Amino acid sequence: MKEILLAFGRAFRSLWRRDIFWHLVWPGLVAVVLWVTIGVLQWEPMIATLLGWLHAVPLVGEWLTTSEALAAIVLVLVKIGLALVFVPLIYVTAAVLVAVVALPLMLERVGRRDYADLEQRRGGSNVGSAVNALAATVLFVVALIVSLPFWLIPGVGLIVSVLLTGWLNQRAFGYDALMLHADADELRRLRGEQRLPMLALGGACALLAYVPVLNLVAPAYSGLAFVHFLLEALRRERTRNGVTLIDAAPKPLPRTNA
Repeated sequence: MKEILLAFGRAFRSLWRRDIFWHLVWPGLVAVVLWVTIGVLQWEPMIATLLGWLHAVPLVGEWLTTSEALAAIVLVLVKIGLALVFVPLIYVTAAVLVAVVALPLMLERVGRRDYADLEQRRGGSNVGSAVNALAATVLFVVALIVSLPFWLIPGVGLIVSVLLTGWLNQRAFGYDALMLHADADELRRLRGEQRLPMLALGGACALLAYVPVLNLVAPAYSGLAFVHFLLEALRRERTRNGVTLIDAAPKPLPRTNA
């Protein structure tokens, strides 16, 4: 828990830097504009499609046909559930943009300033980052679609969304945070050893997606938190293993006799 709080604090400090702030904002804005536009243009067809699926379910379709009151309640629940679905969709879109584009740029800046003592062993790559983000997105969307029937139960949709988004955070950002500084073995091993803390960190970050205004910067802030969490874990591991860290302090010039 101490390491997670430390990562949150350092991420909050980093996000106010001028070379970081723009990358914090633009992924969320792009994702919101995209999905709001889709929602406005396709709202009624999406509602009709979901109701059509429900009517095709044995027994459920009969109940909806015979009871107007039940049909009205289900319609309200479908609309609420669909509105909630847009939150993780906006988040995953912004998270992909962060993972593939914004986070590598922020990682370079944060690493140069806060972790200059860590040797860059470049165990990952931008191609690996893109492949990892794509795989995480596909798995996330499949799990989201499978879970849709449970969203009709009040409260379940929120729980499922937070759990899936927490998993997405640790899967997508865990690779990117380490790809510049860790070697291939450290990249694989640290992600395995820190899986549970990463899930806790990812779940805490996922809650930000439901806070107005903050949800615009939540994906990039989550990426920053993972950078600080994992690079500090890498620093601790190398120190524990007796690896000499790079001296980032400026060295004095040698004295010469005039």
